[in-house]
Amino acid sequence: MPDYTRELHFGALHRGPVAGVDEAGRGPLAGPVVAAAVVLDPDCIPDGLNDSKALTAKRRAELCAALLECAQIGVGIASVAEIDELNILWASMLAMERAVAALALPPAFVLVDGNRCPRWSHRSEPVIGGDALCLSIAAASIVAKERRDAMMIALDAEFPGYGWASNKGYGARVHTEALRTLGPTPHHRRSFAPVAQAELDFGPCVSA
Repeated sequence: MPDYTRELHFGALHRGPVAGVDEAGRGPLAGPVVAAAVVLDPDCIPDGLNDSKALTAKRRAELCAALLECAQIGVGIASVAEIDELNILWASMLAMERAVAALALPPAFVLVDGNRCPRWSHRSEPVIGGDALCLSIAAASIVAKERRDAMMIALDAEFPGYGWASNKGYGARVHTEALRTLGPTPHHRRSFAPVAQAELDFGPCVSA
């Protein structure tokens, strides 16, 4: 289970709040990438924070609601167009930058899930597997996934047939079959090979 060790260490070292940052949506064929930055209140840390992938949907939603009540949260989004222009790695970094910038107060230090940090001026450290090690990164993983899932559920209503309410834009069978039969939408990532191939086979994207 993640703990608060790194937050306490860097908070004392840099004399200020420590934010955890994580993203959701690097792998899907459709939809934006969403990042969250979370500064936990040490006196109000919800029980059970963990990597969002280790939680049930119900528990994740409950923890996200609890975090919204007692933590500082910033959310950043990189669009499909930015993903296609920058590539998914640098679009993810851009979303993280925007998430930290959206915090009410700038953090003294940032813990970033993964093996590298964005090109920013913040003091920061990457933590491989950080969502399973640091409570603030675990919290960020929960918020990022909840926000992105909600966006994909809303898009599913506009573009039925791709199964986005359940697969959230990942390459599930129903999604890849719909790409072949319905073609790509404006929310598909054309820099991803399955979408590029579907566009070649099907033609211009469909609209809402």
